[in-house]
This record gives sequence, structure tokens and C-alpha cells, in this order.
Amino acid sequence: MADTENKVPPYSSRDEIPEQYTWNLTGLYKTDDDFKQALKDVQSIPEAYAAWKDKAFTSGANLLAYMKFDDEETVELSKLWNYSTCKADQDTRNSQWQTVLTQMNDLEAKIEAANAWFQPALLAVSDEQLDTWYNETEGLKLYKLALDRMRALKAHTLEPDEEQLLAQADVLESQPNTIFSMLNDADLSFPDVKDSEGNTHHVTHGSFVPLLEKSPDRTLRENAFHSVYGVYGSVKNTAAAVLTAQMQTLKFFAQARHYSNSLEASLTPTEVPVEVYDNLIDSVHNRIQPLHDYVELRKRVMGVDHLHYWDIYTPLVPDINRRYSYEEACELMYKALTPLGEDYVNTVKHGVASRWIDVFETPGKHSGAYSADGSGANPLILLNFQGTLEDVSTLCHEMGHSMQTWLSHKNQPVRYRNYAMFVAEVASTTNECLLTHYLLNQTDDKAERTYLINEFCENFKSSLYRQTLFAEFERDINKACANNEGTGAEDMNRLYAKLNEFYYGPAFEDSSEIELEWARIPHFYYNYYVYVYATSFAAAVALSNRILTEGKPAVDDYLNFLSGGCSKTPIELLRGAGVDMASGKAVDSALEEFDKLVKELNKLL
Repeated sequence: MADTENKVPPYSSRDEIPEQYTWNLTGLYKTDDDFKQALKDVQSIPEAYAAWKDKAFTSGANLLAYMKFDDEETVELSKLWNYSTCKADQDTRNSQWQTVLTQMNDLEAKIEAANAWFQPALLAVSDEQLDTWYNETEGLKLYKLALDRMRALKAHTLEPDEEQLLAQADVLESQPNTIFSMLNDADLSFPDVKDSEGNTHHVTHGSFVPLLEKSPDRTLRENAFHSVYGVYGSVKNTAAAVLTAQMQTLKFFAQARHYSNSLEASLTPTEVPVEVYDNLIDSVHNRIQPLHDYVELRKRVMGVDHLHYWDIYTPLVPDINRRYSYEEACELMYKALTPLGEDYVNTVKHGVASRWIDVFETPGKHSGAYSADGSGANPLILLNFQGTLEDVSTLCHEMGHSMQTWLSHKNQPVRYRNYAMFVAEVASTTNECLLTHYLLNQTDDKAERTYLINEFCENFKSSLYRQTLFAEFERDINKACANNEGTGAEDMNRLYAKLNEFYYGPAFEDSSEIELEWARIPHFYYNYYVYVYATSFAAAVALSNRILTEGKPAVDDYLNFLSGGCSKTPIELLRGAGVDMASGKAVDSALEEFDKLVKELNKLL
């Protein structure tokens, strides 16, 4: 491992950063002026879509021409989205690019409304007619799977005028999230707090979790906890009203499209059975004891009589505090990903050398990290690299996303290259697991091994158990909304407190204030997205273990999965890689591994 010296230079502006550490956007557009011209050129796209309304289904040739037109415009719009988003995220203080994003949102809404005729018109065509066109029109069969997927939603597709109305209402669907963001990010602030020595600390959205995770000062953690949840308690009724508005919106669209509930409305278009969601929760319920054991271990190691929720994130073992330069982080990534084969690692090296990555933090840069698909060029990764082991893990994580994008774009036509939400976190988390296994295999130091195993346990807790808790809360509170049952602040508090008590077990004696956590979680506005973190983590644990134990056959299956895009259902793609997510066995297997890790950590401590 690297040493403890900080090897990341502080940059006060983007201009100071050497070009090799900034992403290369010229594959999208050579200059900002080229982008602006392209944005002008696409303003007529809504009219172009509308013009197809009366001719797309007059012949197989015209249907093929429409599908090719749609592919071309999808690529161009993706390029515009990626370029404008990357430019805006380089410096969020730049109002010019924020304005461009608003224009892109407006354009997308107009296109959806102008193209709302397509699916109802497709459903009006008989199977016999489509079969005739497939046989007569060379090239049309490429689109059969995509068209079949649309036709499978026939029971949930409305008449053209109604579809257009729902398309126009899409802008309203995002409003609860927008309101929550304004309340949460713009309007709420938290009182400063003191530590055990009387020193004052600022509490912000950005500093709160690091205070809980990094501070050894229990007084500071407790005061920060009370500071944040005291504020959320003061706005709990507003927060509940906003979240209820989100649920009512999902309920409206689910009913309008004749789904039995909003969960079914969210999962059905992604080709994921509702049973997968429910099986995840059931599997975690059946194997909750390892988490209780881990929490009990935390209580014992911390030596406290009463464990509180401000104690749940603080490390059980000292941070090994290794620091890496960006080059060292890349070398560590290459070594960790070696089991995936020479071609995979060489492509990763190509991505680094070709400037897929925007590496360092600067004032105003978008926080966190992500991978964008870079349609028409190559994947793009935003980092805020600080040189910690966590940053190395983030680099591996985002490169996993980018490699899945690269391989699916390379191997699939436009229509099938974007992978489904259900598998969106699998490749990234598999890379993280491979990094953890590599680090564990490289060390004989007990303290280092203890730290790494504890970090892996924390990943299980946060990615599998905690996200399942979120998923269960989201499912149950939406069910209450659908049944016109209580969704006020106190109703949400009771449900959330009950779930925390069940998940974390008897080591916690007080669930007050944590019952308000639902009010600060943005994921409840993502329409049943959180379960994907849990299922993806379980799949990644299974895939990484198979890759390391079975070698080339497992790697070949995995690379086929990465290359599959959406050419099959996500369940089928994962099954081809050797993981069965439909039955819940992968989740059970992952939780068995967590149980073993907790037992080993118990011995090490």
C-alpha cells in the first residue's frame, strides 16, 4: 500500500489543473460553439417527430425509416445532454450552463409530447401485419425486440390524445423532488455544535455524515445528530406533505396506466418482476441476525452501555490512513482488475490515457462522482479525487460503470446498448469487490486486514441492509397512500422507527430522532430505485467470487453480461453471468458471506 503523505495538490481553479487530469469532451463537440450550433439544429426535432405520425405505420419501409430516425436523434440528444451536463458540473456556479440544462429539459418534454402518438399507433397494428413487414423489409427485424417490449405494455398504453396529455404532465411528476431539493438543499441549515472540548463545528449536509463517520468524539457526533434531526423535526409536517405529493403522483400515473400499484408501474417497464423486490426484503428479514451480531459487536468494541444511532457509522478500527497519488490509484486499480483479463485492463488503461476522467476537485465543481455514457464518443467519469483508499474504490466503481457502457456500446446497436436500471450498479460494485479481495490477499498485517474486513462489513450494512430498509419503507408507505391510510409525519415516524428497530436489533435502545431520517433521504423521490443498490450488491458479491474461483469461464460469462446492453431482460443477462436474481438465492448467498465476515471480524477484534 501507499504511504500516509497527502499526494493530491490543492487546486484553487480549474485552469491550474494539467490537461491530462481533465476529461476530454471533444469527442462530443470540438468547441462550445459547435455545441451551441447543434443545440440550435435540434430545436425542430419535436416537429420532425410529429411529422412521422401519419406515415410511420403505412409500410414496413416507413417503419424502418422512423426507427432509424429515432436512433439518430437519440444519439444526438444524448451527446447534447452529456456535453451540457459535464460543462455545468465543471463549475456549478456558471449560470450559463444551468440555463442550457433548463433548455434541454424543455426540449425533451416537447419531444415526448410530439412523439406520444407512437406507442398507441404501434399497438393498433396487428401481429400479422408486423410479421409481414418483418419478412418483407430487410433490417426491420433488428427492432422486433424493442417493438415487442412496447407491445407487451399494451394494457398500460392509452389512446393517443391521452398519451399526449400524460406526456405533458411529465413535468409535474418531477415537482415533488424539486420541492424537496429546495427545502432540503436551499432552505434548511443546521445549528453549529460543540465537541467535548468546547470547540465549535459547522454542521452542513456535506459535513454531517463525515462527522458521524470520522469523528472519534462521541459528544460531537451526538450534538451533530441532534442538530440535524432537530431541524428536520421542525419541518416534519412539510416534509411529509412533500413526500405524500410524490406518492400521490406515482399513484396517479399508476392508475392512469391501469397498474395495480405504483411498484408494479415502476418495475414492469424494466422487465423486473415485483417478486424480486419482495424476495429481497424477505431474504433480508430471514437473515437479519448477522446484522444484529455486527451491531452487538460494535457495542462491545466501543465499550458503551447504550448504543445510539450517532454511533453506527464511526469506525470500529483505526483508519489505516493510506494516501495515494492519482497514478498510484490507477496502478492499484489495474492490479485489482487483473482477474477480468488483459483486454479488460488494457481498455481501462486506454480510458485513463484518453482522458475519460475529470480527476480533481475545484471550487464549484459538482460533488461526488459519476460515470456518464458519452454517447457518440466514450464514457466520461467525474471524480473529486483526494487520495484516500475510499477514492481508489470510487475510481474502480466508476470505471466499472464506464466499462459496461463501453462494452455495451461497442457490441450492441443503438436501440439495445443502454443497460437497464436493475443492473446499473452491478459492474461498478463488482469492481469494488475485486479491489477488496485484492487488498485482502496482499496483506499479512492484522490491523490492515481487520480494517479491510470492517470496511467490507460496512458496505454490506449500507448497501444491502440499509438500502433494503429504505426499499421496505418506500414500498409500505406507498401502499398506505394507495389505501388512503395515514401518511402524515407521525405515521411515517412510526413506520420508520419500527423498521430501524427490526433491522438493527436490540443493541439500540432508543429510536427517537432516527425516526425522522426518512425526511432527509432524497432516494424516496427516485421511484423505487433504492432496491437496485441492494440487489446489485448481492449480484456483485456472487460475480466477484465466481470470477476469482472459476477463472476464464466466469470471466467470459461476465464480459458477455457487460456487453449485453438491454438485448435481453436484466434477469436473463445476470443469469447468463451465473447469478440468479429471480429466486433470491444470490441475496441469501451474499448474506451468508456477511455472516462469515462478521465472525472473522469478531475473532480479529
